[in-house]
Amino acid sequence: MYQRAKYLPVGDNALLVEFGSTINLNINRRVHALDHVISKAKLKGVKECVPTYRSLLIYYDPSETSYEPLIFQTKDLEAKLDESSVFAHERVLEVPVVYGNEYGTDLGSVARYHGLQEDEVIRLHSGRDYTVYMIGFVAGFPYLGEVAEEIATPRLKTPRLRVPAGSVGVAEKQTGIYPCESPGGWQVIGRTPLKLFDIEKRPPTLVLPGDTVRFRPVGKEEFENLSRDE
Repeated sequence: MYQRAKYLPVGDNALLVEFGSTINLNINRRVHALDHVISKAKLKGVKECVPTYRSLLIYYDPSETSYEPLIFQTKDLEAKLDESSVFAHERVLEVPVVYGNEYGTDLGSVARYHGLQEDEVIRLHSGRDYTVYMIGFVAGFPYLGEVAEEIATPRLKTPRLRVPAGSVGVAEKQTGIYPCESPGGWQVIGRTPLKLFDIEKRPPTLVLPGDTVRFRPVGKEEFENLSRDE
């Protein structure tokens, strides 16, 4: 039995639906399920829904709807969520990654931190599926979780000013992919040639909240070939 969500006003044009207070896969799946059913229901006045780890922020047009009827409609949709609606919209995306060397400059550090060999870190990182909890930080950056306990590693003490686009990093129990060159403090262990964000496409992000990501280790030659294709 799921605990009912809390409903809170955010200014005069948004409603926050909180499903819990912790980072939890089951909570996050309900966030995405509600986002999905609201999108299908096409509720009048709803402009945008923003899913996070544990909540859904619903922006609405006050000239088309108001807080009270929106709560009523949303609570009705939430009450009807079940296991099928939680998992119905999940997509799986394979992400090729070249690990280590100039593509993953922190792979050795992560291995030493845990007393592992680099190939063991690669095996552990690529050996499981990851849920896209949310998109944030910069446009298209997917927060993925959770990595194996054996490779959960703290962020860098001093963030880098430049992290190359496509870099795959680890921070504590999460892993993520930098969609563009940007500052960042995650432990970079590899890089993908995939383009995660393209403003000309709809949607502009390659991966979406609620998706599943699988990392596939590739060699330098395949990485270069895929980069040219991208």
